[in-house]
Amino acid sequence: MITRLHSASVLGIEGFDVRVEVDVYDASEGGSMTIVGLPDAAVRESTRRVCTALTNSQFYRTGEMVSIVNLAPADVRKQGPGFDLAIALGLEIAIQQNLEVPRPLKRKVPTGLEEWCFVGELALDGQVRGVRGVLPLAVAARDAGLTRLMVSPENAEEAAVVEGLQVYAVENLNDAWAVLLDPSAYLPIQPSDASGEVPRDVDFDEVKGQPYARRAMEIAAAGGHNLLMCGSPGSGKSMLASRMPTILPPMTQDESLMASKIHSVCGLLPRSGGLLRRRPFRAPHHTISDVGLMGGGTNISPGEISLAHHGVLFLDELPEFNRRTLETLRQPLESGVINIARASGSMQFPCEFMLLAAMNPCPCGYLGDPRHTCRCRPADVARYRKKISGPLLDRFDMLIEVPPVDPASLLNKADGESSAVIRERVVAARKRQQERYAGTGVSCNARLGGKLLHRWVPLTESQRKMLLDSVEMLGLSARAFDRILRVTRTIADLAGHEMPTDDDVFEAIQYRQFENQLRG
Repeated sequence: MITRLHSASVLGIEGFDVRVEVDVYDASEGGSMTIVGLPDAAVRESTRRVCTALTNSQFYRTGEMVSIVNLAPADVRKQGPGFDLAIALGLEIAIQQNLEVPRPLKRKVPTGLEEWCFVGELALDGQVRGVRGVLPLAVAARDAGLTRLMVSPENAEEAAVVEGLQVYAVENLNDAWAVLLDPSAYLPIQPSDASGEVPRDVDFDEVKGQPYARRAMEIAAAGGHNLLMCGSPGSGKSMLASRMPTILPPMTQDESLMASKIHSVCGLLPRSGGLLRRRPFRAPHHTISDVGLMGGGTNISPGEISLAHHGVLFLDELPEFNRRTLETLRQPLESGVINIARASGSMQFPCEFMLLAAMNPCPCGYLGDPRHTCRCRPADVARYRKKISGPLLDRFDMLIEVPPVDPASLLNKADGESSAVIRERVVAARKRQQERYAGTGVSCNARLGGKLLHRWVPLTESQRKMLLDSVEMLGLSARAFDRILRVTRTIADLAGHEMPTDDDVFEAIQYRQFENQLRG
């Protein structure tokens, strides 16, 4: 009789149900174990782990037995060691049902297997270890109609956040067997009761000076806009960027679930349990590769832009990044998704993030600094700035110059607003946007486009003339024109204006003036 159990695997960032079918029979010429169903190397190696774990856990195992394990569906590649627990339990159940087992090793066979999903790696002594991607696996189990999930204690709290699924944590194979025999004797893991966001250890009230940059950060947060800051070393660009998440609105349940699934697949979800409760802030080094930034690899996995989904991607020292790597950002910034095609298949990952970037005005960093002398030749400055292409600059909604901080102000007490105060205005502006764009699929002003853009950013004749004159004078592209409109809408939302005023339009234009200097 064939034994059938359920496990799960990950394809991209989504989980899918895997049926584990096990059959055993005696063999007179020695035993063997075969796994079929497109297993990768980690799955094939489970034959040795499972057999040794069963033996060391005092389960029945004989060298004169042939076992066949099929992982269905057979046309989808299975990856990782997460099938170990299901294979081991299925193997033991099949043995107990089909073979003559000596009385000391004879066990009562559990029932109700059709309700369970089993996910876990086995150590050689039978201990159950955690695996990556348990959150999407738990979602897949629930969607497949299963009601119970058995995992390692390392993964229990992460899986418990999925509603409609009872999660049981087991330390080893013997515990797993005991839970299967009488689930009612064991309490399922309860989801973490932590709510709200984790407090951050940085705040905007620590920033001294830079009122213009602070205002730009608030507008960017309120509309989800991309922002580029240019200034000499020590002017506070990185300090400002690191505080951006403190003024962003809280994540919705759907946003938190999606961001948590991506981090779970990459093994980056905190083991304290629960979903991500703060927006991601990713700051990769400028030596990062295309694959590291965009995603990919032999087993296609998300990159930094997907890890920043619903959060912030900060690229410090922007011109130091490989130009080809930077150019790959152009399409994801527009669409909010990244499509990766390889010989092994293709994947689509979400990557709707806010891009923050910082750069120096020249190679030495002191061009325009009143306290330092820049020794860069004009040709060096031009070459340095040309590392950032015009099409990439077009993807920034706002480009600002961050001047050096007056040393005298460093001795004064910071008198700026706190992150909490700024965040109240940002949340209010986002709420206006959510109400305005309800049912359109637009999440914030930065994602506004097409007919909706001109519908919700109506301009008077004088405002149109001011905008067109500015675009002509600054030599801006059509894409930059649309981005000025989006920023105008955000400035109006922060001020509570139903219709953009002349001042709103004028301020939005100011955030594109620095582009001319960067283009040279």
